Amino acid sequence: MASIHQTPWPDLIPEDQWQTYKRVIDDAKKREIPFALGGAFCRAHYTGLWRNTKDIDLYVLPKDKDAMIETVTAAGLQDYYDIKPYDRIWIYRAHCGEIIVDIIWAMANGRGQVDEEWIFNGPETNLRGERLRVIPAEEIIWDKLYIMQRDRCDWPDALNLIYATGTVLDWHHIFERLGDDEPLLAGLLSVFGWLCSAGGQIVPRWVWSRLNLPAPVVAGSVDIDQRRVRLLDSRPWFTAGASS
Repeated sequence: MASIHQTPWPDLIPEDQWQTYKRVIDDAKKREIPFALGGAFCRAHYTGLWRNTKDIDLYVLPKDKDAMIETVTAAGLQDYYDIKPYDRIWIYRAHCGEIIVDIIWAMANGRGQVDEEWIFNGPETNLRGERLRVIPAEEIIWDKLYIMQRDRCDWPDALNLIYATGTVLDWHHIFERLGDDEPLLAGLLSVFGWLCSAGGQIVPRWVWSRLNLPAPVVAGSVDIDQRRVRLLDSRPWFTAGASS
């Protein structure tokens, strides 16, 4: 996972958005502020699925948050708080019109802060000639497991990430991060196994056993059960290469 991964999805980023993001990225590099890509950019790197959210998530260490906030301000972006208040304990939202740059240094629920493993242990991606790090898949899955709000759920992203990276994930690290919250992973993998008959090959069998779940068995050529996928959402969202 350490090699540079080139995919066509960067070409789908609207040019006006990219120019705004690039101003911030270039300035952060000049100031030598370490950061890693999260959000839609991280998801697209691992899965190839691009979703234009009109924002970019830049994860930083807590000690670097003030420097990064100064960077986005110098790049001409303004605090989004006056338009829509948000929780400043874990995030700073800056905008240029409808384009948003999020600076994130902790999990929204306070479960953990961004540490060096988030910033330095992920793979590199080539984003229009920019060599940038993305958050390790293990960390982003850990984060997304907790995002199940009444108006938002990130489990679909976590399911796609497991489908794309499950065979190479450091599952021991994920269990270490979760601690007593393992039942969340059990819930996610229960859904994963229901959707994907190849789940027993993608996720190691010892993981299923530890969570007291039956490992799915591939039946013939069946992999993803699109009938079950459509029971959850009629739009394509859980398959390698699908648009969403």
